[in-house]
Amino acid sequence: MRILITGGSGFIGSHLAHRLLAEGNEVWVLDNLFSGALRNIEDLLGNERFTFLHQDVMDPFDVEVDQIYHLACPASPIYYQKDPVKTVRTSVEGAINVLDLARKTGARVLLTSTSEIYGDPEIHPQPESYRGNVSTIGPRACYDEGKRVSETLFFDYHRQYGVDIRVVRIFNTYGPRMAMNDGRVVSNFVVAALQGRDVEVYGDGSQTRSFCFVDDTAEALIRMMNQESFLGPVNIGNPDERTVKDLAEKAISLTGADVKIVYRELPQDDPVRRKPDISLAKEKLQWQPTITIDEGLTKTIAYFRETLGL
Repeated sequence: MRILITGGSGFIGSHLAHRLLAEGNEVWVLDNLFSGALRNIEDLLGNERFTFLHQDVMDPFDVEVDQIYHLACPASPIYYQKDPVKTVRTSVEGAINVLDLARKTGARVLLTSTSEIYGDPEIHPQPESYRGNVSTIGPRACYDEGKRVSETLFFDYHRQYGVDIRVVRIFNTYGPRMAMNDGRVVSNFVVAALQGRDVEVYGDGSQTRSFCFVDDTAEALIRMMNQESFLGPVNIGNPDERTVKDLAEKAISLTGADVKIVYRELPQDDPVRRKPDISLAKEKLQWQPTITIDEGLTKTIAYFRETLGL
């Protein structure tokens, strides 16, 4: 197949590109490198079945493809709050552009939405039927609401124009090729520990997250794209819920660092609990995560150790 990945030089997108290329597909990556990095796909540039388009998803594009994985959008607060208006525009205009391309070419198009559409959830764990508790005016709203509108556009294009869509909601994902400065807790904790700096935890560390290793996430995306009847949305994440403090302690332990945890003020609208209900993914995709937090963190630490030249 000829497959387009928007945001394909980013963290998850680059893993998807490597996997799909290894499976014998022709892969096109479109990315403006705002939060992605060319080094993530550098080893693919000489492959005759790989094409890189250095372009913003907000600008119309025309590629004859069979499938589109739409990942283009900054996904960490440091990046999406840097230019919140651009974040909203990327979510809305980018979705329209990929949907128009899918409509023109007959391609199947998959949206990577997010657990952030649930906001600070009032029910736990979060099933796909939950409509969320999201602030429309807070500092995270540019991303949260942008993704909610993206979902709306995908389902409206399906109903109005018959576009073949798939929608997934990704929960916290981690692994090699995460950006060191993206503000996510895994990269924050691991990099700080490796550099011998104290690990900063926001709030008292009792807030929870559920961390899914990137290989498990990529597998779920491919399964969702290639099944024929289920449109979604479907939660993709690891229901192994743990506190942020527990993750910090584990990062320190696995790196062997002699550092301590220090506590900082909790950011506005930061969710208190986050855990996916993946019953639907198990039923429809026969998928569930297989990589443990210790195994995944060990691989992630090795990546950051090499990146830092340690």
